[in-house]
Amino acid sequence: MNEILGYLGLGLMLGLSGIGSAIGTTIAGNAAEGAMKQAPEKFSSYMILSAMPATQGLYGFLAFILWVLGKDVTSNGPLFFGVGLGVGLVCLLSGIRQGQVCANGIVGIGQGHNLQTNTMILAAYPELYAILALVATFLV
Repeated sequence: MNEILGYLGLGLMLGLSGIGSAIGTTIAGNAAEGAMKQAPEKFSSYMILSAMPATQGLYGFLAFILWVLGKDVTSNGPLFFGVGLGVGLVCLLSGIRQGQVCANGIVGIGQGHNLQTNTMILAAYPELYAILALVATFLV
């Protein structure tokens, strides 16, 4: 049972964070597609903002690697499950919400407003929670 819980936790850690990044980047990417119809010359701003939610998947992957290399899955199953679920959920939700913040910035840029820097600052707030979840894995 410990082994099952351990591997399930690792799967949740990696899977949920990757799903959060995928959803977040597609939310922002959809806004970029629409904004390119209005202002195609601002593609670089759209691309930068669309890529921001991809970092949550990287945090989940880093946590996954650190836990696989550093601890024994078979004897610490409940611990792996708890940490994996926690990191996975935080990265899932922060990736989605960061994608929504970036999408709103992309729409504003497409409408002619100078919002890239402000959007990047605001999008860093949901990112902070994914970083905190990653740091918390070091403390466990």
